[in-house]
Amino acid sequence: MEMTIEEAAEFFSAYPKIARPLSLLVETGLGYLKLGQPSPTLSGGEAQRLKLVTQLKRGVGRATNERIRKMRKPGSMLYLLEEPTIGLHMADVDLLLKVLHRLVDEGNTVIVIEHNLSVIAEADYIVDLGPEAGAAGGRVVALGTPEQVAKNKTSRTAPFLRKVLNRAGT
Repeated sequence: MEMTIEEAAEFFSAYPKIARPLSLLVETGLGYLKLGQPSPTLSGGEAQRLKLVTQLKRGVGRATNERIRKMRKPGSMLYLLEEPTIGLHMADVDLLLKVLHRLVDEGNTVIVIEHNLSVIAEADYIVDLGPEAGAAGGRVVALGTPEQVAKNKTSRTAPFLRKVLNRAGT
């Protein structure tokens, strides 16, 4: 129980029923957690990613059942994540982005409430709310692709998003 999830994934690699969920945890950037780590010690972002892995695992299990697979429409899931990158190292953010892209590529809908500009720049569509927080916020400031929002003159996100997009070469 003192192994990290990454160590356990390697150790149990010959046992697919154990290795698959562990590999999904590693793919979402949770490989550093200990197997025996109590759930109350997880951050909000870690808990969300753990739930995401549970859903991914459940989907994999269902896909093996032919009857259920035929009944289920591809891309029938909606994933809503709130600030899943809080406390993550950028390498782990990249891992999480790959998982989110995979979900979208499979036809699912993924909605992410996020302040991390790397994640925002990867979005297909952005709803930028503001202009401030609390009572001075909550209004739609900009809508569109990252490139469209980056050009918006009233968005507080736009100048920062432009920098990220320029670094990425888009």
